[in-house]
Amino acid sequence: MSAPRGDGTREAGGDGPAGALRIAAAVRAGERSARSVVEEALSAVASGDSDLHAFVTVTADAALAAADEVDRAVAEGRDPGPLAGVPVALKDNLCTRGVPTTCASRILEGWRPPYDATVVDRLAAAGAVAVGKTNMDEFAMGSSTENSCFGPTRNPHDRTRVPGGSSGGSAAAVAAGFVPLALGSDTGGSIRQPAALCGVVGMKPTYGLVSRYGLVAFASSLDQIGPFATSVADAAHLLGVIAGHDRADSTSLPDPDPRPDFAASVGRGVEGRRVGLCLELVEGCAPDVVARVRRAAEDLEAAGAEVSEISVPEFRLGLSAYYLIAPAEASSNLARYDGVRYGLRVDGPDVAAMNTATRTAGFGPEVKRRIMLGTYALSAGYYDAYYGKAQRVRTLMVEAFARAYRQVDVLLGATAPSTAFPIGERVDDPLAMYMSDVCTIPSNLAGHPAISVPYGAGDDGLPVGVQVLAPALGEELLFSVAAALEAAAPAGGGPGAAAPVGSGGPEGAGR
Repeated sequence: MSAPRGDGTREAGGDGPAGALRIAAAVRAGERSARSVVEEALSAVASGDSDLHAFVTVTADAALAAADEVDRAVAEGRDPGPLAGVPVALKDNLCTRGVPTTCASRILEGWRPPYDATVVDRLAAAGAVAVGKTNMDEFAMGSSTENSCFGPTRNPHDRTRVPGGSSGGSAAAVAAGFVPLALGSDTGGSIRQPAALCGVVGMKPTYGLVSRYGLVAFASSLDQIGPFATSVADAAHLLGVIAGHDRADSTSLPDPDPRPDFAASVGRGVEGRRVGLCLELVEGCAPDVVARVRRAAEDLEAAGAEVSEISVPEFRLGLSAYYLIAPAEASSNLARYDGVRYGLRVDGPDVAAMNTATRTAGFGPEVKRRIMLGTYALSAGYYDAYYGKAQRVRTLMVEAFARAYRQVDVLLGATAPSTAFPIGERVDDPLAMYMSDVCTIPSNLAGHPAISVPYGAGDDGLPVGVQVLAPALGEELLFSVAAALEAAAPAGGGPGAAAPVGSGGPEGAGR
């Protein structure tokens, strides 16, 4: 049987999900219409998403109108863009003009942004077609997509398991074959961890490489937008579309001259590359995950890389530092939700009572937990002891990365400590939930790029992701190593391996 196509249909004789590049090439050549591609994607969402709950909003009319515009461009001989007609899903913390943008929180109920995020504009300019907004942990705070006012998203490989978080809806949408591409945001692993648990490619770019204008902020010094895809090549092409300087974002990096060609780096191989298997990035992980990472190291060595073990002890400090820095920044960023300017408003006898009632009703338990933690860390008398010390640890992390990259070109490790865990298992154990990001946080603290590549299945048959980390602005190197991993990956757990959309998964559980 052929594998599910990335646009929700099946590719005759294909060996996996039809990627964005093949769809775009067919549309550009006039072999397929963008409307037919988008109609198939919308049909797949309509028939299968009641089971998964990957989407919170589907923009069918706007998507079809955009697809028709792509078809007009093709018919008139105009360039429809490199992603012509490719359906894309957007995490619901990316502003979209006139479309509800909720961050999966009641406090943004009814808010429709008057503008598009820069990445949304760039996707449209490239001919991609946004089909909807995906579910997420509220304000991107979580590792399971259970902290959502809309309810949890389920893993396409097993409906009783989480898809990871906070970008779980985007990861699930790609894994289920609804769309071949999606965007998420990564503050402490929120692209890579769900990519690993859902068996798709997920990549966090260098901080500042992709504009954050129009991304609803969680922790501004850590947030970064990045791609989900069914292949490394598709992820590289999507990054090429959304990357680049943006005057609207003060943290946006200037464009280098010449601009990097991420797509071209995919076929460069790893001959002579120095790969460091980072011991701290497998420490404490499940044995089946560790086995996959070590198998990946062996496969890279067989492909011509020089592989050695390396220790970066400072990585053990990452989780503690992150859970002071990120909540502190969130405490500041979320102060703007006061019931006055937009979103939910719960009336009270005076302004202070109205603010309190609005925030009490509007924020969920995890967001409240992090606001309180962050406010405490920033309070008088504790700032230096907590937030200031965490920032010094962050500097140590950056210095540790620099030392490591003098010995090796890239680091290799696990993306997540385990395969997807059961829904509800860690909801009442915040520390266990936070540990889900222990392998991904170091790259966010340093602002470096990293990618998760599906690498077979664990002992339970669920996907395992292997992570590659590179120095700042090392995306081309990152994609070349990731592509070599992808070529060597064992069967099972990757895109197209999910249970049929609409089924109950291995356990027969529906939503």
